[in-house]
Amino acid sequence: MAEITHEELEERMLDILEDICEDDEVRARRDEDLFALGLLDSMGAIELLVTIEEEFGVSIAPTEVERDEMNTVNLIVHQVEIRL
Repeated sequence: MAEITHEELEERMLDILEDICEDDEVRARRDEDLFALGLLDSMGAIELLVTIEEEFGVSIAPTEVERDEMNTVNLIVHQVEIRL
């Protein structure tokens, strides 16, 4: 994959999360627990991991990270970024 800036990654992840969560609230609540807010559930989390692999070529197994390491927009961006 071509080099991607943090800003580009962040914007693409926000688009993906907005689509999966079906709510633009993810853009304003980047440090809040998406599960606690009811914006993401276990099926949505799996869809997110599949989409991340398709979009960025980054594989994150559900057993690889704890939920509290990937439950906010900023943490999700971080997990993808460290694997690029």
